[in-house]
Amino acid sequence: MVKKDIYQDVTNQIINALENGTAPWRKSWACNGAGDPLRHNGVPYKGINWLLLQLSPWGAAHWLTYKQAQAEGGQVRKGEKGSPVVFFKKITVEDKSTGEDVQIPMLRHYTVFNAEQIDGLPEKYYPRPIERNPDDTCAATEKLIAETGAEMRHGGDSAYYSPGQDFVQMPHFAAFDSAVAYYGTALHELTHWTGHEKRLDRNIKNAFGSKDYAREELVAEIGAAMLCSALGLENTVREDHSSYIDGWLKVLREDKRAIFKAAAMAQRAADYLSGNLAEKTEAETEAA
Repeated sequence: MVKKDIYQDVTNQIINALENGTAPWRKSWACNGAGDPLRHNGVPYKGINWLLLQLSPWGAAHWLTYKQAQAEGGQVRKGEKGSPVVFFKKITVEDKSTGEDVQIPMLRHYTVFNAEQIDGLPEKYYPRPIERNPDDTCAATEKLIAETGAEMRHGGDSAYYSPGQDFVQMPHFAAFDSAVAYYGTALHELTHWTGHEKRLDRNIKNAFGSKDYAREELVAEIGAAMLCSALGLENTVREDHSSYIDGWLKVLREDKRAIFKAAAMAQRAADYLSGNLAEKTEAETEAA
């Protein structure tokens, strides 16, 4: 029996989406307006699992295993296909050099179903879509940006982060097609900003077109998408999106763990910007 390579399976899903012209972290809708995908108990999925669940076409916030659905009085509809999520389980192995037992994390997976795929769940799993007030969403985003303390400069026709001088450059608000386009771009650049050595200390000083540049752009793309999801912003496609796809594909094809690393870094960046940075990035040690 061939051992399942979860890293490669997940990477292949992301590659297939990109090859078909779709960035899986970009949805033009939120989960019933609820933002991040949730476990059955209301705890948000993070990191790579947040990304994996963006691949699904379903819009309800909650995800349950088959047994969890049954325990809640529900029944997964016949023929429905579940979505994979992953977790790390510590196993004990013998260190060949010392002969001592050591614990190492092993990647495992399980299957969840969206509430829209399940009949008979309690009403709390089928909430009415939340009607977000655009003004409130914009105000919340402005507040988040202001509270980062980042230096935001405006002018010109380019958006970028300067690692050397540690500031974000943005065109004037009126230069964008919409408020959503402005905020999405600002969150992307602010995700780069988190990588400065005095903050999360990522490798952000790299040449355009290099593999490291592509990796950092992947972090910024996913991090901004996570923030857009949490804030209820439509995740619009940046004009320069297509120019990065080849670089992302090259990185993913050469390293099956690259998307896991990028998702973890993106989650840490999103948490930093939202003020919710925990001591650990996602390490789901138990299946829900």
